[in-house]
Amino acid sequence: MKAMILAAGKGTRVRPITNVVPKPMIPLLGKPVMESILEQLRDSGFDEIIVNTSHLAPVIQDYFRDGSHFGVQIAYSFEGRLIRGQLQGEALGSAGGMKRIQDFSGFFDDTFAVLCGDALVDVDFQQAVKFHRERGAVATIILRDVPREEVFRYGVVATDSTGKITQFQEKPSVEHAVSTKINTGIYIFEPSVFNHIPSGCSFDIGSELFPALVRCGAPMYGVELPFQWVDIGSIPDYWEASRLAVSGAIRGYAIPGREVMPGVHVGINVGWNPARCTLRGPIMIGGSCFIGNGAVIEGPTVIGAGCVIEPGAVVRECILADYTRVSSVARLDHLLVFGNQCIQPTGEHFGIEEAGVGWVVDDARIQQEFAPEQQELFQLAREIAD
Repeated sequence: MKAMILAAGKGTRVRPITNVVPKPMIPLLGKPVMESILEQLRDSGFDEIIVNTSHLAPVIQDYFRDGSHFGVQIAYSFEGRLIRGQLQGEALGSAGGMKRIQDFSGFFDDTFAVLCGDALVDVDFQQAVKFHRERGAVATIILRDVPREEVFRYGVVATDSTGKITQFQEKPSVEHAVSTKINTGIYIFEPSVFNHIPSGCSFDIGSELFPALVRCGAPMYGVELPFQWVDIGSIPDYWEASRLAVSGAIRGYAIPGREVMPGVHVGINVGWNPARCTLRGPIMIGGSCFIGNGAVIEGPTVIGAGCVIEPGAVVRECILADYTRVSSVARLDHLLVFGNQCIQPTGEHFGIEEAGVGWVVDDARIQQEFAPEQQELFQLAREIAD
């Protein structure tokens, strides 16, 4: 079977992380979100998968290549141009990206699935396809019920007793929402859906295609299935997803490394003496990290590969990207460190260099040169820790 992963968006709600990596490549315990999506599709019988790309497209293609290492075939549809040696993304919208592929090759020649590249799901696709075909639908949306106060974040759907969609609202206000059933970004389509999508222009599935299908009375259905859905569409979403993952609360999502004590998973080649650190799980420590004596790490915390936690440092409920260095005098609490940015769970952030805190937290691969008074502070912290 064939499927499409939508991966062309800029991920504005996940900035500043998506200034460096595209949203589908955001790591969850070190593993790109899209890799889990790909595995789910493969295990559900989808072996031909096309990915539309635009923003930071090479990062996705260089990682997944032709898909053979993942047991599938992958092709890409780049939306943009090469201008003066630089790739310039020009995304066509989710439906416009689908139409471009169909106009190019007629790839979608039977029932196919489309899903966003920024959420972990364990949908029973076979059941969804069965529902879709039994009703002769041109489009089927996998639905989910959410608390009414959250409807403004999603496309809201109203259905009749058969599951046929009677109304579609894109991100309505709480008081005007027609239901609490929302669009999860997981779709089953028939090739005839392309009769409703214009060529050569930007066109969105949620805000343009679905309302058009409702207006013309096309057989469009919604189905609620029991499944786990972990959205990573914003910084608060990513924060919560990471905490769920390291706590073992995402069904079927393995925590990397070996569990060396209850709730503490550690990769290989880690330089540390666990007996001389204070650890309170759940914690994941990536491979080739250094954890100094006297360091305090409290979970839920995720420490990426190659990080350096200097002696005496305190890290409480944080997410540290690969190669983060935390100095001896640091006290990090509820902070996400990614690249050169420190990000709070709410999404507020500041640049490490601009804030002048590079002596507290920075990239572990930088050769440090500190003023004498800073060196004295570090040495005192190490002596206290020892």
